[in-house]
Amino acid sequence: MTTIKVSVRNLVEFVLRHGDLQPSSIGASRALEGIKAHQYVQKMSGADYVPEVTLSYVYPNQEAQRLEIKGRADGIITKEFGACIDEIKTTSLDLSLIDESFNDLHWAQAQCYAFMYAVQEGLATVETQLTYFQLDTAQTKKFTRSFCLAELSEFFFSLVDRYLTWASQLQEWAVQRDVSICTMKFPFTSYRPGQRELVVAVYQTIKQNQKLFAQAPTGIGKTMGTLFPALKGMAEGLTEQIFYLTAKTITRTVAEKALTDLQTQGLAIKRLTLTAKRKLCFLPEATCLPEDCPFAQGYYDRLRTAVEDVFGEEAWTRQVIEEYARKHTICPFEFSLEMANWADVVICDYNYVFDPRVYLRRFFLEGGEYTFLVDEAHNLVERAREMFSAELGKDSWLQLKRFTKEDDPRLTKCLTKVNSALVKEKKLCIEGGENGKRVEKKPPFKLIQALKHFVKEVEYFLKTNDKPFAWREQLVEHYFQALTFTRTADSYDERYVTFFQPTRDDLQVKLFCLDPSVRLKEALGRGRSVILFSATLSPMEYFMNVLGGEDTSYKLKLTSPFPAENLCLLIHDRISTKFRQRGLSYDLVAEAISVTVLQNEGNYLVYFPSYDYLHEVYLKFREQNQQVSVICQTPGMAEEEREGFLGNFATNPGRTLIGFALMGGIFGEGIDLIGDRLSGAIIVGVGLPQIGMEREIIRSYYEASNRQGFEFAYMYPGLNKVLQAVGRVIRTENDRGVVLLIDERFAQSSYKKLFPEEWIKVHYVKNAEGIRVAVADFWGKRRDGSRASLVATSNSE
Repeated sequence: MTTIKVSVRNLVEFVLRHGDLQPSSIGASRALEGIKAHQYVQKMSGADYVPEVTLSYVYPNQEAQRLEIKGRADGIITKEFGACIDEIKTTSLDLSLIDESFNDLHWAQAQCYAFMYAVQEGLATVETQLTYFQLDTAQTKKFTRSFCLAELSEFFFSLVDRYLTWASQLQEWAVQRDVSICTMKFPFTSYRPGQRELVVAVYQTIKQNQKLFAQAPTGIGKTMGTLFPALKGMAEGLTEQIFYLTAKTITRTVAEKALTDLQTQGLAIKRLTLTAKRKLCFLPEATCLPEDCPFAQGYYDRLRTAVEDVFGEEAWTRQVIEEYARKHTICPFEFSLEMANWADVVICDYNYVFDPRVYLRRFFLEGGEYTFLVDEAHNLVERAREMFSAELGKDSWLQLKRFTKEDDPRLTKCLTKVNSALVKEKKLCIEGGENGKRVEKKPPFKLIQALKHFVKEVEYFLKTNDKPFAWREQLVEHYFQALTFTRTADSYDERYVTFFQPTRDDLQVKLFCLDPSVRLKEALGRGRSVILFSATLSPMEYFMNVLGGEDTSYKLKLTSPFPAENLCLLIHDRISTKFRQRGLSYDLVAEAISVTVLQNEGNYLVYFPSYDYLHEVYLKFREQNQQVSVICQTPGMAEEEREGFLGNFATNPGRTLIGFALMGGIFGEGIDLIGDRLSGAIIVGVGLPQIGMEREIIRSYYEASNRQGFEFAYMYPGLNKVLQAVGRVIRTENDRGVVLLIDERFAQSSYKKLFPEEWIKVHYVKNAEGIRVAVADFWGKRRDGSRASLVATSNSE
């Protein structure tokens, strides 16, 4: 007999949700505050209040299956006549807007817990209580109802009966899925060198509920090496769902292909790819309010039918989600989030797990048996800083204040307070001295107070006013901006600073997260096991420090599976690319590029630390190399332009092509130019991030905390960009190519000790002739007896 499990919350929502789709955060409880509010109410409720009581009920049916309904009641109050089930709900709405009929789902949850408790304790009647806690005022509003066991039974069993058909379908699918996984073979005839070691490490990490930091160089097969063992763990009950997390669209495509390969060989899996809202929206010009969007109006009335309809598909891609969303006239983005409840594997951006503004609360507030596969984990450092920071500018708030002036004095009044707080902060900047920039180690309390008041007023306005003001959409945008800022302020600690940056007409205020490690550790804790992997997690200690690793976390460093002789690695250590000396390097760099690419006809990429540097060298290079085709990356390239850029790198090139690109940019990682689509790469500089106020703040923070300020702020992030660029050249065991690193700093011991183990032989060249001879030797095209001006060194030195 198999058991189907469902939480009280999911049971109630699946069966009873109806009506319109509302913007998700308006009036919703704020996660961190909500947890604290629950604890506060429970603590203040006296000795007769028992908090967080786990309850369950197993419902058998005639098909030899059982449904286990389980949940946790917020509180049970013992009284003289019996017991009262307390269901606590937190809200940022004014309590005057909440009455007894505010939300039927809240009552439904309370009734389910009341039924379970009544059966467990043999009670004939049970009282239920809804406690609404207002987050800004700490006031509560309570409603009570009493039910006899017969009423509770009738209600509970009607829910279960309506859910059983769907639950049976889920169970049949789970059996089919697990059988297919158990019989699933590794999709290739053999493991690549290092790949089996990765597979075993991932499986053991999942089995032991741990974190793994894995550095696995290009070519090992990281995607299949992590997905395959995670799926095996799913069939063994070690994980309920797999979240494959990426930073870029291209890596999502790789994960989709890996699963498609497995499905082609018999794997039965429901997989979902989440796409950004801005890309999915059918009506980008409309607001998300039901009065403006037909896909939001009546959304929940049609959702269940749409879910059951699309469940027949196994790959819930963007195209499939859009097709079924149009068919059932529902919001495609919210529909995709709903389908995440039923997917076995979810492929999505980092922010769906880590970003406090948008992460999937429907999963992670209650916790679960999830496995997180974090691809290209080196990207998570800066993404985490961005996700845990918040920023706003003064000018747009002043504009909104002017727009509302004639229509809603109440809103205008609270916007005036926000603007006044920003004016005061700007005045302090101006009085502060030279460039006006300020850094404070405390949040701007007056501004935060004004923003919280604004949030409250907007919620009241949206609840009580449906007039189509022209500024309504802008109001909603600023509402979410204020929510983000105030929620970030709730987590403000010694790892944050407040950064004020004035301009002539504006002021930017940023709550800047310097060290994301603690908040990442908290986010990673939402999963049962976590695999963070990349070709460039070096130095490992740095990444474990900033990505929330622990002493107990596992580490794995694998070497490249490709023959070292396939890569000709040169370092020109007689050119300085430091910012103040770049003007002297343009001719030398252009010459180095020229002599590298002219030894063998092919396609090459040249990476620069800035667009200005790229442009200056491009001009010098074109003067002397008219016979070579050159294309340049430009700022803000659209997706079609990016594809066009890469499309120029064709197989069997009839003429040498060079792509000038930005190091660490869209062509610096994640692209796969196999074989003769790429014959080499030239990397100009050590990749240090541009010096600026924010980067200097990070340096100061880590200098004070671990005496590695320069390394954490500049050297390690820079070297990571270099290593990613180098990794574009050798993608398969048959690839051969040249890499030239240009910068005198690559000869320093502080950099050499960070070189990957697979850099067995590094050739240091002193001039263009040294490059010419070494590259000609590598391609087997040297035609004279000249001696190269180079020195070969071992990476072990």
